[in-house]
Amino acid sequence: MATIYEVSKLVGVSVATVSRVINGSTRVSDKTRQKVLSAMQALDYKPNPIAQSLATNRSDCVGVLVPEVHGPVFGAMLSGIEAELRDAGKFTIFATGHNLEAKEREAIQFLNTRNCDALIMHVEALADASIHRQAHNGPPILIMNRVVSGLEDRCISLDNEHGGYIATNMLLEMGHREIAYISGPLAWGDASDRLAGHRRALEEHDQKFDERLVIESNFHEVGGSEAMEELLRRELPFSAVVCANDEMAAGAMDTLRARGISIPDDISLVGFDNAPLSRYLYPKLSTVNYPITEMGRMAAHWVLENVYGQSGTAVQHVFKPSLVMRASAGRSPN
Repeated sequence: MATIYEVSKLVGVSVATVSRVINGSTRVSDKTRQKVLSAMQALDYKPNPIAQSLATNRSDCVGVLVPEVHGPVFGAMLSGIEAELRDAGKFTIFATGHNLEAKEREAIQFLNTRNCDALIMHVEALADASIHRQAHNGPPILIMNRVVSGLEDRCISLDNEHGGYIATNMLLEMGHREIAYISGPLAWGDASDRLAGHRRALEEHDQKFDERLVIESNFHEVGGSEAMEELLRRELPFSAVVCANDEMAAGAMDTLRARGISIPDDISLVGFDNAPLSRYLYPKLSTVNYPITEMGRMAAHWVLENVYGQSGTAVQHVFKPSLVMRASAGRSPN
């Protein structure tokens, strides 16, 4: 295996000059840089990443904290981040916080001890004050799917309120008036914002918000199934249901089918996320598109630009969801 000394000898420059080229220093002429790179290629020289890290004070690793790796949303987000960083020669270290403050703190501490150059964090339980402390006492941070006051330029989020609004508004325009809602945990910002959008749509159509038609669940299929069972037990009239994610919509759909209730002839159903499963349910699920892969790539762009100095695509901080119309939603039967 070739060494840095062999590269310097072949080019006729000092070891320090070769080291500057490897570490991206601007204190080397373009002509010399090209000679060094050509020699490295000819000798098949591979820089020692540990030595390179010590020299540059960079690990070329980015820490990513997500609530969990289960489900289509976080998997797609991680995929977008990892692909973009990998293409730029950077690596990712993943940790989970499970939406619990103690777990989120542990995960951040773990990533900090791994000398990550930056952290991309999707946190729900950690207070804004704690996020500010991390921002000022650790590596640069980027916050996903949340807007922290004073750190707006470090946040990439989805307009969840608009997503909840367009889902319910579409059903109202189809003639539905009694619309039930299956929510995620309302302590989480995205779930409460989606429900707020649902309420706004009802208000704009002069429809009363009925708390009895709202079930708080857990964003999982079994939660959607159980929430639909509870709605049916209450024996309240409704002709449509908005679910705060596609997994709960799949569970709700299963319960309706087991009861012999036709979708959408008897009850229309709308989800949120546009997860891959939404295209393979029967009937295919109408939903709200959540461009989480693109948001993950944008988070990686922010890191590459603000931490590694690589210019590229302008950073988009707020993404707008859009409707995806499929067969599970139809006009009101009344």
